[in-house]
Amino acid sequence: MSSATPSFPERVELTAEGLVLRAWTEADLAAMPALFDHPDIAYWTPIVSPFDDEAARTRLDRARQLHAEGTALQLAITVDGGAPLGEVMLKRAPEGTELGYAIGPAHRGRGLAVRAVRVMAAYAFDHLGVDQVILELEAENAASVAVATSAGFRLLDVPLIKGEEKGRPYVLQTWGLDRS
Repeated sequence: MSSATPSFPERVELTAEGLVLRAWTEADLAAMPALFDHPDIAYWTPIVSPFDDEAARTRLDRARQLHAEGTALQLAITVDGGAPLGEVMLKRAPEGTELGYAIGPAHRGRGLAVRAVRVMAAYAFDHLGVDQVILELEAENAASVAVATSAGFRLLDVPLIKGEEKGRPYVLQTWGLDRS
């Protein structure tokens, strides 16, 4: 992060669209494996698999480090500030301000990802002054493409991102949402 990039506030809690997005806490460690140790999350995201108690500790520590550095925000998705249902992430990168998310399998189908992405995008626009946020998705990930379109993102005419993660090749499309 350059010295010109402002840091994140020490405490970030976003309340909108029937959600409370808040920092992960020590009390959340026990819930994290049930949210992230799932074949869909292992396949479509870079989140480590299997996701056990040690992975939860590592993820919490890394989230705190990235927040302190001003590089990324990883917030628990809740409806009331209590039990986490998933995660939404905002990452500052040279290619832009990227959002990401993962919803625990028991909590899908409630519009949590769409609402969390919209809330985080509004935070990026209103508090960080960015003009566009992006999502990088595999075209075959129908659920994530549905989230992108429902949240108002459009497919951008930019080169595909090709790589390999966990021994699996991937091709990512870039979707963008502009400040309105």
